Amino acid sequence: MDIRSITDQNLDVFVDTLHAAFGRFPETPGEDGGGLWWSATEPDRSLLAVAADGRPVGTASAYSFELTLPGQVITPVSGVSNVGVLPTHRRQGVLTAMMRHQLAELRARGEVLSVLLASEAPIYGRFGYGPATYTGNLKVARTGAAFDLPRARGAADAPDPGTVEVLRRADCGDLLEELYDRYRLTRPGALSRPHRWWALGAGQPPVARAPRYVALHRDAAGRPDGYATYTIDGQTLKVDETVATDDAVTTALVRFLLGHDLVTHVLFKHFPPGHPLRWQLADFRAAEPAGDTDWLWVRLLDVPGALTARGWSTDGELVLDVDDPFLGEHARHLLTVRDGKAECVPTDREPDLSLDVRDLGSVYLGGTAPGTLVRAGHVRAHHPEAAARADALFRAERAPHCLHWF
Repeated sequence: MDIRSITDQNLDVFVDTLHAAFGRFPETPGEDGGGLWWSATEPDRSLLAVAADGRPVGTASAYSFELTLPGQVITPVSGVSNVGVLPTHRRQGVLTAMMRHQLAELRARGEVLSVLLASEAPIYGRFGYGPATYTGNLKVARTGAAFDLPRARGAADAPDPGTVEVLRRADCGDLLEELYDRYRLTRPGALSRPHRWWALGAGQPPVARAPRYVALHRDAAGRPDGYATYTIDGQTLKVDETVATDDAVTTALVRFLLGHDLVTHVLFKHFPPGHPLRWQLADFRAAEPAGDTDWLWVRLLDVPGALTARGWSTDGELVLDVDDPFLGEHARHLLTVRDGKAECVPTDREPDLSLDVRDLGSVYLGGTAPGTLVRAGHVRAHHPEAAARADALFRAERAPHCLHWF
């Protein structure tokens, strides 16, 4: 078997193989008002596995993104996607060979992190990826959607933070792009949405150009500072995403959507863990959590490089004994954090924690507490204080969250 990069000339072969692996047929451009989900594929970062008889049997690619780390640090990252193997060649080592080839390429580029969205949870742990951000839905019955105003706004007479207007997605794509970019720079775990994605309408709404209404929030001076995109299906108003850098703006958008006539429920998709909406309602039970799931999976390609890239909010020291079974690597690192910056060097000191690289990926953004993985039996704590010290050190300023689909 040969694994090779593709070019613009054989992109069609890559796309056909990818669709066959998932049992799908290629869409017609512009179908359902959106772009093609694979149209942002970067040929020079895409791989085709070819069998000995010359037939293409597998695909894998990586997108060029930026990832926001704790401390509002921005770093380049590869978004692994379009991974598939033909049904005739599964469980024959094709996927393992592609993953090994791809990790070597990403390391050669000097990247310290790789991320993906896992179609099936059991697949990618063995390649060193761990779930690092989580997301969920909240379904709110409008009959119980009254706000407890003093708690929701701090005081009954608090001023309204601005105004909301309704636009169509087709009329404000550039504005959505600008507001999303402003938002993603502030949220750990958020990925960039390159201009090419918006221009092509690649991905899911609101990046895809499917018809949507946009609730656009403006501040007191008339400047746009947040949005929510939505559609109505029967008696349910479905919100694709709510984007704002300010909690007061998010609350204003949510209250506007909950006030929509002729619907019985509002379904907010992709709400981050710990969102305060349920606590803002007079009826706590009016908002029903649904569809909680993992989202962004993280893989460290360079452990010292990744640990020194992110910001830290607590000073401390930790000795990490890290095993990377897939790449056959093992190393012990002394992590020292002072004034928000980390130093990570080899050490022969006794470890505080022993863990797999996939578990280090899970705790890296601060969305999973190391102590949780100790209790789960994934991570070994070598003394009673180790888990609590690691929890304090890896905690982010806010829960990481990723909206982008790729």
